[in-house]
Amino acid sequence: MVANIALPRIMKVGGGSVGHVGSLLEELRAARPLIVTDAFMLTTGSVDTLLNSIKSSGLEPAVFSGVVPDPTTDSLHQGVVAARNHDADIIIGLGGGSAIDTAKALGLLSRQGGAMRDYKAPLNNTGPAIPVIAIPTTAGSGSEATQFTIISDSETHEKMLCAGISFLPVAAVIDYELTVSMPPRLTADTGIDALTHAIEAYVSRRANPFSDTFALSAIRTIGSNLRRVYADGTDTKAREAMMLAATQAGIAFSNSSVALVHGMSRPIGAHFHVAHGLANAMLFPSVTEFSVTAAASRYADCARALGVASPSSTDQYAAEALVAELHALNRDLEVPTPEAFGIDREAWEAKIPLMAEQALSSGSPGNNPLVPNAEQIQSIYGEIFA
Repeated sequence: MVANIALPRIMKVGGGSVGHVGSLLEELRAARPLIVTDAFMLTTGSVDTLLNSIKSSGLEPAVFSGVVPDPTTDSLHQGVVAARNHDADIIIGLGGGSAIDTAKALGLLSRQGGAMRDYKAPLNNTGPAIPVIAIPTTAGSGSEATQFTIISDSETHEKMLCAGISFLPVAAVIDYELTVSMPPRLTADTGIDALTHAIEAYVSRRANPFSDTFALSAIRTIGSNLRRVYADGTDTKAREAMMLAATQAGIAFSNSSVALVHGMSRPIGAHFHVAHGLANAMLFPSVTEFSVTAAASRYADCARALGVASPSSTDQYAAEALVAELHALNRDLEVPTPEAFGIDREAWEAKIPLMAEQALSSGSPGNNPLVPNAEQIQSIYGEIFA
């Protein structure tokens, strides 16, 4: 198998790197950046820091702060107008996965027009887009290094996976200092999201030696630091480690794939407004338990990297230890079930057939070690509710 590898052209990594965005824009020969972020980020000082760096280089920035959690097609309209009105030649996504996904979508729509549903998977998008610089403020989505964006269709409520090199940022700025203020719940959900990316990339049917290296490195780092940073958000060493691991996991799955967890989590987010990382966390142990027998040696490698099995452990023992650890991690990080989150049982059960259909249509379950049918997916949805 020949693996197609794609990475951002430039990555600036380290504390304080957000202060170097002005020189990065000069390096990219961009003059009219549009910062895409949310209203909350305007209150944190991060936007001001970014604007100061850009203006110090003599450039003309503008700000669009209309990003919403789990961005929708409706939420993109004003962003496209903002990009065109500013005559933006580059877009800077500042925030969590929602801000970066929005920036990617705006980059493509501003050049190609149409509706986002025109670009959803299985289409491989390779056409023109305004370049994007991604600056994550959470350690989880990995979107700063991926050729994917996730946008919910406001009419059908389908959470659409859109893929291709058109969505790959030209540059990423990985500054862990932007994550220090993350509250414990967000720290946990984004951290498990990153772990899901790494493990799914490693066990995917599309895994390759390049993606494997990044996946295993991310798993090791997350295993050593996630509980630590959840307990103490001021632990800057753990914050820095988690930020790098999230980017490594993003590189891994962008050049391999995600699988069943992500296929099933997108409909949960679309129909019940559960944040992406939390929806992944709700599913991760049960989906792994379903899948593990189809790739025991690969899951065993993940267990060893995570630190819950020794090199001398049998693959079966290590794979079982991984499933047990994922359940324990959810307990320790207080991940709620859908019921504990506040979702009504009747509403959940009524949506299960549609969610299973949408999960399968995304294509992600087809990359799983054990490819499920609709009935098996419905069974997992039923199992995780309470």
